[in-house]
Amino acid sequence: MDAPPGLILWDARLIDGRGGSPVEHAVVTVDGSRITAIETVDGRPTPADAIDLAGRTLLPGLIDAHAHVMSDVERSPGFGPPPLLHGEAPRPDALRWFVLAKAARALLEAGVTTVRDVGSPHNEALTLREAIRLGLVEGPRILTCGRIVSATAPGGLIFGTMYEEADGPWEMRRAVRRQLRRGADYIKVMATGARSVVREDPEAAQVTADEIGAVVDEAHRMGVRVSAHAEGLEGARLAIQAGVDTLEHGFSLHREPALLDRMAKAAIVLVPTLSTYHDLAVRFRDEFAPSLVEQAKRQGEEAATTILAARAAGVTLAMGYDSGPPGANAQELVRMVEAGLTAGEAIRAATCGSATALGLKDRGTIEPGQAADLLVVDRDPLADVGVLAEPTCIDLVVQDGVVRRSG
Repeated sequence: MDAPPGLILWDARLIDGRGGSPVEHAVVTVDGSRITAIETVDGRPTPADAIDLAGRTLLPGLIDAHAHVMSDVERSPGFGPPPLLHGEAPRPDALRWFVLAKAARALLEAGVTTVRDVGSPHNEALTLREAIRLGLVEGPRILTCGRIVSATAPGGLIFGTMYEEADGPWEMRRAVRRQLRRGADYIKVMATGARSVVREDPEAAQVTADEIGAVVDEAHRMGVRVSAHAEGLEGARLAIQAGVDTLEHGFSLHREPALLDRMAKAAIVLVPTLSTYHDLAVRFRDEFAPSLVEQAKRQGEEAATTILAARAAGVTLAMGYDSGPPGANAQELVRMVEAGLTAGEAIRAATCGSATALGLKDRGTIEPGQAADLLVVDRDPLADVGVLAEPTCIDLVVQDGVVRRSG
């Protein structure tokens, strides 16, 4: 594949993703897929071959560290095909691939240049990842866990092929190996039950210390990272002690500050997924069992407390939308600011923080040598982070040096 042509992005207000103050009148030069130089205008005239941003805000492409990349549009009203009416012929199952292609395009146009899939049925994320890699459709870079490694649990009845159930340390090792055989980029394990399953208790640990230890040991031995779904404190504790790389949800962590200190010391990233509590408790409350709605209200309050405690402890935060529709992912940044983060901290979570969560050392910041994943918006996201979730505010999306959206 030919290298993309170079780009000169002229007179930008640069937010580099590292959390510092913006750089005014910045010039970012891209050669092929990489950023090669960052300068300032310094009174020079605009080159004829440059893209003049005229002071608009330039920041790294957004990275969603917790998304379910799948054709199910239950949490995306109006995104998929209209509901099937009584009397209409059944629709072809293969339509789901077109829904996935539409989702991929929606994510990229929203400035989400990389997504970590945290579980999808029927190998959908694996297939979409390959379609994007091969240039069949445009979409974000996808990292996927394949199937979620879980103990035998009620959630398996609901989530089906999204899960790989295993019991005991050696079955857990085999489950890890099966995900790597499928092509997984990393491993995800259920340390606790899911808040969206009536018959599961999200407070209790759903695995033993030996089981999660086997998952982490097997994955790390093979050079891949481990993500743990951990809602209640006992599962979170086991996951942290086992040495996972990221902890998903973690709403209970404020109850035991020593665990947050341990996360900070071990560089374990927290992906708090605030939107999922809000959406279950508010947006989709009529579609869930009342007990789950009330539980989500409590968990949302705890999650907001935990995110501030994590910040105080020095834990790296990442953005994880864990909701829908595709392309609205930056709504999670609005929730993070509502919980008490500054807009700059939320943006850092969605760029450098999420890159750290995914183990991507060449993404998430704008500096020489980094991949040219870039986003331009026409308003100031530090004044109102919600502009990142407004499609009309997005002027330019660049992925690996290629302009994917302009205007």
